[in-house]
Amino acid sequence: MNNAVAGFSKLSKKEKINWIANEYFSTPEEALNIIRNYWNSDEKLQQLHDEFIENTITNLYIPLGVAPNFLINGKYKTIPMAIEESSVVAAASKAAKFWATRGGFKTTIIDTEKIGQVHFNFNGDAEKLHSFFEQIKPKFFSDTQSITKNMQERGGGFLDIHLKDKRNLLENYFQLHATFETKDSMGANFINSCLEQFASTLKEEFQNSDLFSEKDTLTVIMSILSNYVPNCLVRAEVSCPIEDLAEKHIPNPQEFAERFVQAVQIAEIEPFRAVTHNKGIMNGVDAVVLATGNDFRAIEAGVHAYASKNGQYASLSHAKIENGIFTFWLEIPLALGTVGGLTSLHPLVKLCLEMLEKPSAKELMEITAVAGLAQNFAALRSLTTTGIQEGHMKMHLNNIINQFEATDEERHLIKSHFKKNTVSHSAVVEFIENLRK
Repeated sequence: MNNAVAGFSKLSKKEKINWIANEYFSTPEEALNIIRNYWNSDEKLQQLHDEFIENTITNLYIPLGVAPNFLINGKYKTIPMAIEESSVVAAASKAAKFWATRGGFKTTIIDTEKIGQVHFNFNGDAEKLHSFFEQIKPKFFSDTQSITKNMQERGGGFLDIHLKDKRNLLENYFQLHATFETKDSMGANFINSCLEQFASTLKEEFQNSDLFSEKDTLTVIMSILSNYVPNCLVRAEVSCPIEDLAEKHIPNPQEFAERFVQAVQIAEIEPFRAVTHNKGIMNGVDAVVLATGNDFRAIEAGVHAYASKNGQYASLSHAKIENGIFTFWLEIPLALGTVGGLTSLHPLVKLCLEMLEKPSAKELMEITAVAGLAQNFAALRSLTTTGIQEGHMKMHLNNIINQFEATDEERHLIKSHFKKNTVSHSAVVEFIENLRK
């Protein structure tokens, strides 16, 4: 196929699918069957999913699992996790069970401030611009009153706005840097609506001001929220006396604690390790964010920017031993919502939020941070004791078996064999081939 298609978005769903099947597949009917097999049998529910995005052809399933036994601030939670990677849910569950008998997870909301910016160019006297900004600052509040009214009634709203001179980075470049509190909503539409009004106010007031000459120019480039929210922070931590760390795989808790702390310190100073270390944290975070209908791409971008805030990419989690107490914690920015968007549309998202007992945005920040910390603890415990592959490959065994479409009898024999033998892809393949000989 080497031709463009005209008016694709105007085709019906059936026409789109037929075109794709005929243009890209040597067996179009087989492709059509796969696409149709993933449709929901409830036509109304399928239509709901179809309308989430554009040009929908089918649904891509991601497993939704649960990790029970999370003791968070003295209360047990079962956490929903949407993820396709083997061993993530099992690892989180194991970490939850481990810490439930050692005091559980403690969380603190540090702040919930969100950010938006109006980016503009100004060619003229910067001192006059600063004076002008101070004069019109109240207008930014009054001109957005109709937008912020409902949010203010819920205890949120537009908090403050500042003029930032960025000419040291880019010629004639300035910003209006605004902060917001959006309570239980993620607040993207609210923030962007406010920002577009700020831009209109800025341009209108500039045109009507007598502070500037005809040579002075102001051009708005764009108005958009930021997914970097360093002041929308949550802390999650676990701690216990070192001797309480003892268990089957930790016969020497002092040695384990010291090795664990050093593993975290390596991620604090070595970017190559830090990236993989933080990926493990995000295994837990993203799974909860996705299950609760939030924007995991925004969360990922903001979290990784935060990991680089000191000029080098570094670990998001930290650990220490002090006065015989082992402490492990992280602080991450999480701009989450529990109202609006998919949270009120997607049936499974609504189910997940109900499973979490209908949390506020702050509570969801705490739960999500805990999932990330638990995942990180599980990974580091494996890395510093038995190694990461032992548990992971046992969980991955099902994927390999399914790849070879093993029969029930073969599945039983394979699993029995690898209860006592090391799992690797090549070892499983070899065992299956020998079975079939």
